[in-house]
Amino acid sequence: MRADLASDSRPTVPPNEWGPGYQFWQSVLNLLAQRGPEGTTSLVRVGSHLIILLVAVLVLVFSKVNLPAWDIAEEPVETAEIIDGALIPEYAADTTLVEENSVENGALTRAAVPITLIPERSRLDVVTYTVTAGDTLYGIAQRYKLNAETIMFSNGLEKNPDLLRLGQQLVILPLNGIYHTVSAKDTIQSIAKAYKVTPESIIQYPLNHLDAQNPVILPGQKLIVPGGVKELPKPDVTVYQAPAGTSRRGTGVLIWPTSGSITQGYKPLHRALDIARAMGTPIKAADAGVVVVAGWSNSGYGYHIVIDHGNGLQTLYAHLSRILVKRGTVVAKGGVIGNMGSTGRSTGPHLHFEVRKDGVQVNPVGYLP
Repeated sequence: MRADLASDSRPTVPPNEWGPGYQFWQSVLNLLAQRGPEGTTSLVRVGSHLIILLVAVLVLVFSKVNLPAWDIAEEPVETAEIIDGALIPEYAADTTLVEENSVENGALTRAAVPITLIPERSRLDVVTYTVTAGDTLYGIAQRYKLNAETIMFSNGLEKNPDLLRLGQQLVILPLNGIYHTVSAKDTIQSIAKAYKVTPESIIQYPLNHLDAQNPVILPGQKLIVPGGVKELPKPDVTVYQAPAGTSRRGTGVLIWPTSGSITQGYKPLHRALDIARAMGTPIKAADAGVVVVAGWSNSGYGYHIVIDHGNGLQTLYAHLSRILVKRGTVVAKGGVIGNMGSTGRSTGPHLHFEVRKDGVQVNPVGYLP
């Protein structure tokens, strides 16, 4: 029996031709048979290598597994705004704060917001403003977001629109328009035509308190005409003549009559430059000429001086505290003629400086260096 087995004639495969599994096993045996400084490779080292390989295989396997997505509610973000030194939370307009237990029957309820920022609303009444130091017509108009013409026409300032006085009471409308006092001959239609608006705009304006079905107006009644306009008044400028026997022709190029800060420039309702500095600051002649006016003005200029320069130009210096020349005085360019003050219709020490060309008020900047 054994002889028959020994003489088995089945072909045998040499080891070098065995499959990849056998070759891998031989590689492992060769690795373990290697000797180093400590002898053969330790089982701890082999085990650690096998664990690393196992972890790598597990990472590759689980990286292809899709885990379930979890929805996590996002916390509302609060921003802060500093108002009058206090830190006030500001919530976005489209943010709804929902309390944890506010979901009932599937409905969401808005949580109470203890602090809200109220938007600026349009003023709905007529107010009175008292002129204080440093006020100007255009400055007051800007403060109330109105046109300067609205304040001028509402307060009868057509003759001297730019000349205000301390303590003066001004009527301030809630919108641009005309503040009209009804006369005996007035009708709503005539008022609307005069100010270039429709009768409906007057009747329907709430502050006029008119019955839309039967609008009745009475003499002395005050009406607001929304959007009403009037023609600007033409400035009444006097051309002064130099005293007989005096003449002095200027250069036509002016110098600054004083130093300081320009608090109000040349505008349709303020045809001059206002230059502010301390009381008593010297005022100089802008060009050579003859003094044609030196004294008090009842029109609002207070103590003022007018110089004729003999070439169609005249310059005016108003609100002076002291006058150092008199009518007929011939002055040189740059000569001191007075001191800065706040007389007449003025809200603080400054020089009101006008340039007149052939009797028309022009922008002084065009003649100054």
